[in-house]
Amino acid sequence: MDLERIGKARVMVVGCGALGNEVVKTLALSGVRNFVLVDMDVVEAGNLTRSVMYGTEDVGRRKVDAAADWLAAFRPGIKVSTIHGDVAHDVGINLVRSVDVVVGCVDSRWARYCINRLAFRAGKPWIDGGIIGMVGTCRVFVWNENCYACSLGTDEMNELRRRMPCSGVIRRSIEAGHAPTSAVAASIIGAVQAQETLKMICGEPDMCGRMFTYDGESLRAAFVDFRAWDDDCPVHEKWEPVTDRKIYNYLTVSETLEILNEGFELRDDCFVDYIVSRKDDAKYEVMCPGRAVERAFEADGRLAGELLSGFYQHEYRTIDASFPYPGLTLARLGIPENDVIRTKTGRFILVN
Repeated sequence: MDLERIGKARVMVVGCGALGNEVVKTLALSGVRNFVLVDMDVVEAGNLTRSVMYGTEDVGRRKVDAAADWLAAFRPGIKVSTIHGDVAHDVGINLVRSVDVVVGCVDSRWARYCINRLAFRAGKPWIDGGIIGMVGTCRVFVWNENCYACSLGTDEMNELRRRMPCSGVIRRSIEAGHAPTSAVAASIIGAVQAQETLKMICGEPDMCGRMFTYDGESLRAAFVDFRAWDDDCPVHEKWEPVTDRKIYNYLTVSETLEILNEGFELRDDCFVDYIVSRKDDAKYEVMCPGRAVERAFEADGRLAGELLSGFYQHEYRTIDASFPYPGLTLARLGIPENDVIRTKTGRFILVN
């Protein structure tokens, strides 16, 4: 292994649960000095039996913050950037372009789908790991070779948006008297993910096109062929070339449109200005990205006892001169820092 290349590499780890803990720990031991950690959850008591980076004092803290503190103490001098948010919307494409490898340590098809989409738009490989009980798998996805979305069947695609949070699985398993995941399986799959990451950094052959499986009950490990690539799949579209036009996410819509001289699209979401009751056409202002509508709905005391399904939302997916709120910033529209936006004519523009 080329220690110099490993030391200069930057790795993004999405998911800081049991699997993410093992990946980060092993990569740090191996000489990686630059990390980007992404997770939307906080440390729970159930995490402590499987997560080496968390102690009782961390319960209730953001996982990314606790992990960053552990790394700082474990290997002084390590550089860590953190994002406490959803990989589907809160991670900028340009940030992903700045890393060498993305490692997915998540617990749902939807999260894997989003990592796949984000990594391929940035032109980066990603390594997926998953564990259920004592069984685990590891796969490698490389643009133009193997795509997670292309591997999904019809039923799996239909279930994509059904996210089961790891905390919920853990809580129910503990209540039933079962261990939700095996620390041993997490160690093994995390080690394989870390090994594949190091191989990619050093330019050595990886296991793209094969899936590693481990079964702790039978103590068996195996490889199976696993490669899928459909040229017509829109999910693995690469967003390039990217142009820097000095656009920042604190700029207003009017300022941005003046620089671009054309409209732009919102990435994988929309902006909702109000929702309307289906029973009496009453309007309620929300002024937030589509992903935040449910939270705004629940916070509105006027809607207590109502169901969100009883409303429809008025939304915008393209922002141009007809957008009625030119004073809103790009951040209010849900565009993160270090992102890339696509204009109406198909240009890709950097958002600093």
